[in-house]
Amino acid sequence: MTGPLHRIRALPLRSRLAMLVATAVAVAVAAVALACWLTTRDRLIEQLDSSLRQVRPTGADVDVLTRACADPDAVLFLRSSYTLQLVLATSTTPCTQPEKSPIPVQLADRAVAAGVRPDAVHTTEAKDGTEMRVYTSAVHGPGSRPGIAVSVALPMKQVTDPLGQLALVLLSVSGIGVIGAGAAGLWVARTGLRPVDELTEAVEHVARTEDLTLRIPVEGEDEIARLSRSFNSMTAALATSRDRQAQLIADAGHELRTPLTSLRTNVELLARSEETGRPIPPDDRRALMKSVTAQMTELASLIGDLQELARPDAAQPGPLQVVGLHDIAATALERARLRGPELTITADLEPWYVRAEPAALERAVVNVLDNAVKFSPQDGTVAVALHGGELTVVDQGPGIPEEELPYVFERFWRSPSARQLPGSGLGLSIVARTVQQAGGEVALRGAPGGGTEACIRLPGAPQPPPEST
Repeated sequence: MTGPLHRIRALPLRSRLAMLVATAVAVAVAAVALACWLTTRDRLIEQLDSSLRQVRPTGADVDVLTRACADPDAVLFLRSSYTLQLVLATSTTPCTQPEKSPIPVQLADRAVAAGVRPDAVHTTEAKDGTEMRVYTSAVHGPGSRPGIAVSVALPMKQVTDPLGQLALVLLSVSGIGVIGAGAAGLWVARTGLRPVDELTEAVEHVARTEDLTLRIPVEGEDEIARLSRSFNSMTAALATSRDRQAQLIADAGHELRTPLTSLRTNVELLARSEETGRPIPPDDRRALMKSVTAQMTELASLIGDLQELARPDAAQPGPLQVVGLHDIAATALERARLRGPELTITADLEPWYVRAEPAALERAVVNVLDNAVKFSPQDGTVAVALHGGELTVVDQGPGIPEEELPYVFERFWRSPSARQLPGSGLGLSIVARTVQQAGGEVALRGAPGGGTEACIRLPGAPQPPPEST
């Protein structure tokens, strides 16, 4: 469907703004011009009526008009710039001033002659087609007669001519004003939308080149400046996200290369043994198979961590539930004891209920305990405590140097002393993300007696809320 509204919407925004400004100015100017014209017309008519009321026909004027009515062929003279005529209450034919065009008598004029009303004012057309303004009043003083009134008339051109000139002037000024307003609106629209054009060009450039380093200069504090700042923030966030993605891929490739290379070497040794018919000694073969199993386990763990970090909803927590942190810690302790049977693992867990995603929170606690088990020495002790919403895990391992503590929660970061131990460097990163999504904090620090102390603080309460029971 194509109509005027559709065609207007198809115009560029600056053209629509210019049309809107021109239309608004045209309506305002038209309203002002009409009000001015009407006011002037009323004032001119009032002045004309006032001048007609000031005319006082004399008894001599009445006699001349009466004689002209009685003898139309008589040569009579009545010098006046007005048109005078007698109005009879009993007749619709007036006695008009000689050499003047008769003016039709109205009912109001006859009512004045009959004494029903004191005067009458109206506009009518004379017999020669001239528009006249007529004032009719009774005759007073000498020469006055009952049933007779005198009408005084002047041409309306005294009003219509100035009004015509005024209308022409107003029309000219209005036209110039509307054209000027349209031009000014177009200029303002172009000036105001220039930042939008720059923003559009920037978006098209980013879409075409994928260059996220482009920034738009920001000037002022208006809506356009806010839009420009928002665009710059968006491109900066996208650039950071893309850099992190590239870094994640690079780090993942680096971490995957080591177990894959070792696994490939071991598999090639087994394949060469089969091809050449030279068996590998049983002890060496068992060690080789154990290494292959460990490398496959490490590879599977790394892939699982990568999937956890790369899933689309990684930045958004799952459905939150009220769970007992002490119950999750107890379950994680059972798994830790299975992985470190030679260790002494103590637990002091007070009830504490939090709102979190149960599976993610359990994985985070398991990762913290796995680190403690992995770095603890043979026959070492791991102390786990939960008091007032603070879960602490203290091991007796080598500890983390003070200068390395700021990096422990970064993806793929591993301490130089832990490079030879199994792991992907993603466990603590997953812990930090899960705890932050639950509204808590996590930190690592040196334990007082040596080793490392991991501390997880989560908001909650020692009793579950009523709706969860």
